[in-house]
Amino acid sequence: MGIPLRLLMVEDSEDDAALLLRELKRGGYDVTYQRVDTATDMLSALYSQNWDIVISDHSMPHFTGIEALHVLRSKGSQLPFIFVSGTIGEETAVTALKNGAQDYLMKTNLGRLIPAIQRELREAEQRQERERLEHQVQQLHKFETIGRLAGGIAHDFNNVIGAILGWAELCSQETQPGTQLHDRIHKIMQQADRAAALTSQLLSFARRQFLQPKRIDLNMHVLQCVSLLRRVIGENITITVQTARDLHVALADPSQMDQVLMNLCLNARDAMPDGGKLVLETKNIEITEKYCRLFPYAQPGSHVVLSVTDTGTGMDAETIEQIFEPFFTTKELGKGTGLGLATVYGIVKQHGGFINVQSEPAKGTTFEIYLPASSGMAEPREAHGEEKPRKGNETILLAEDHEGLRQSAQEMLQALGYHILLAADGMDAVQLFKANSDTVDLVVLDVVMPGLSGPETYAQMVSIRDSLKVVFTTGYTSEAASLTSMIERGAGFFQKPYGQRSLGLKVREILDRTLAPALESGSDGRL
Repeated sequence: MGIPLRLLMVEDSEDDAALLLRELKRGGYDVTYQRVDTATDMLSALYSQNWDIVISDHSMPHFTGIEALHVLRSKGSQLPFIFVSGTIGEETAVTALKNGAQDYLMKTNLGRLIPAIQRELREAEQRQERERLEHQVQQLHKFETIGRLAGGIAHDFNNVIGAILGWAELCSQETQPGTQLHDRIHKIMQQADRAAALTSQLLSFARRQFLQPKRIDLNMHVLQCVSLLRRVIGENITITVQTARDLHVALADPSQMDQVLMNLCLNARDAMPDGGKLVLETKNIEITEKYCRLFPYAQPGSHVVLSVTDTGTGMDAETIEQIFEPFFTTKELGKGTGLGLATVYGIVKQHGGFINVQSEPAKGTTFEIYLPASSGMAEPREAHGEEKPRKGNETILLAEDHEGLRQSAQEMLQALGYHILLAADGMDAVQLFKANSDTVDLVVLDVVMPGLSGPETYAQMVSIRDSLKVVFTTGYTSEAASLTSMIERGAGFFQKPYGQRSLGLKVREILDRTLAPALESGSDGRL
């Protein structure tokens, strides 16, 4: 079997065409070809299928080789173009090369044909590879730009939503259940929760979520997800699970992985309105250096792969280019936010993984999620109940630069019995702490504040009293990796927006916790 070659031949002579084909066969090529000798036929051939190379005569009665070259290049095609002629002169050949031809040969000297084709096919492949890599870089830059914008918007919105949630929760406690006012306040809280979910999705896309990774068994997550999916996905969709028995553990945030699974599966459900099959599969795979050269966003090493396959409507290449952009959706107006796949993209990238998508219209879609494999045993999942926050009477120094959130957080904590010292920024907080260092039991610090950041503020405080307990809060954080070490040593952290319940539970948890020796010895001020 020869090397496959798709050849578009611009030639009016059947004999000369046969001569070229014989030479190509002798050179080891298995040629699929079409011969044309008019501009109309050439355009039709270019639109009908993909070609590897164009070989053209120069002088023909009704259509010249230069015209053929112009037709090809005016269409935007970069296909290799080689003149093979019996009449072309040196001056004409130079003009042809300037106009975009790759080479020219005389029909009396076809010995150069095979080397010329080999060279041009090789250079065309290298050119395509460069264009593909450039396109990937452009896509990454576009996502980075959109991500920064989305993260900034979500950060500002989280402060506003947090204030709304806090005051609404306080109002709810002061109204009689069953009254119209109580119901309206609960509707405000529900809408604030929806807004918080949207900003959380934006932060996920922007890779600004604070991750709390654990060694997880992805098989267990898939099985738990399926048990929930069967209740919401519809009886007309068959779910099949194929888990690898020897699957490695992955170092990932369990709740974020649940979100990835649910978003992909619900997206698959929406792609199968008339029913179909949904297949969830896990496996181990080793990413090689060769693979990384083809896909620069990949990292070499052992990976755990989760694939979600549906038999739905599928997507064309143009749609695939846009599916991870925030607010892009193919669904009807009002049927989706366009944030589901953007969220998946951000979560996977923040975990150091990557995504491959395979899809064709009417042939379904497969999403493959690659996560770096870890070692050791999977950690058990924590149970989350509906525990109510316990009251206290300790003194808490609260530093928050957003006025609305600062006031609502103060009222929420005071309603739980705590005595509150209020600071508008880090420098104000340090001065307050110096004046009350013996009475402050806990500091609650926003991570990002003007002047001194939360961690910098805490560093100055522990230089005064090294046993100080702390809770960091943030709308988003780019310092997540460095905060992790402080959390492991006993610091508290939770994500904005928050209501009284989550704030009260976290404050009580840290107040009741025994500090790790490393945190008691002080902080060097680095995150």
